[in-house]
Amino acid sequence: RRTRYTFSHFVGTSASVMALKEKGRRAAVTDSPVLILGETGTGKELLAQAIHAASLRAERPFISVNVATIPETLLEAEFFGVAPGAYTGADRKGRPGKFQLAHGGTLFLDEIGEMPQPLQAKLLRALQEGEVERVGSNKLEKVDVRVIAATHRDLPSMVRERQFRADFFYRLNVVSLTIPPLRERSADLPALCERLLEQISARLGVPMAVLDTDVLSQFAAYPWPGNVRELMNILEQAMAFTDNARLSLADVTPLLPDMPIPETADVADFEPGQGEVYALADAVEEAEKRAILKAMRRAEGNKVKAARLLGISRAKLYDRLAAYEA
Repeated sequence: RRTRYTFSHFVGTSASVMALKEKGRRAAVTDSPVLILGETGTGKELLAQAIHAASLRAERPFISVNVATIPETLLEAEFFGVAPGAYTGADRKGRPGKFQLAHGGTLFLDEIGEMPQPLQAKLLRALQEGEVERVGSNKLEKVDVRVIAATHRDLPSMVRERQFRADFFYRLNVVSLTIPPLRERSADLPALCERLLEQISARLGVPMAVLDTDVLSQFAAYPWPGNVRELMNILEQAMAFTDNARLSLADVTPLLPDMPIPETADVADFEPGQGEVYALADAVEEAEKRAILKAMRRAEGNKVKAARLLGISRAKLYDRLAAYEA
């Protein structure tokens, strides 16, 4: 239950990232609760681990809980533990909860916005009093836990709409850190891509690839709705589909959803009859065809496996292959 990440793993030298890391380091030296806000895939757990690793609790446990993945009926037992014989089928020795496991260390509550309000009230009491009560017990246990919570939800709006308890929100929101989305820090793309390509090559056991400069330019123009997680997925797919030492636009273009038309562009530039648009469409279609045929070779003709490698549905793959055979 030791952390794997430090602030050095949060890659970026943009002003927003440097300010975020500085604020995170200041938060690490306190025991105050921390609330991390950010879109999906921005690295909220990485930042939480970095704060724990830089704190005085670094040698103690870091316990991570994704609230959204636990059935509501089991949340209380998961957090506070179960007393011996609390219910039929319960362990005769009882079971500790996440608070007991995190004693002396940090409890990371991911997707806190998905927590039911009745449990919010019980967690609020645990944070304020430093005590928890196992399910089926009337005995209080002292716990020493620093809480870091994270969510992609708009908690202030949820509080206003009474979908999230205001008192619990204010207890968590002592130190607030907002991770900027990848589209707002495109200057960090070269360093991020290099770090991710290193990780992917080590995991796959293949030589590290490098990116052509025009790939980075296209990446900078893409909105990255899935943020760093999506970037890693695109790079891993591109490396899986090529044996080249350099990744070109032909390798990555088929893996990116349609690029939006720039808001500043003149509509006339996209009217039928403009050769540049059709030339680009032809290039995209040709790159997509090469990627699909290469995936089919890698999958030895297995269409299900090829679709999985490409990250597309089987139906879409069948449609494309049928078009190539026409």
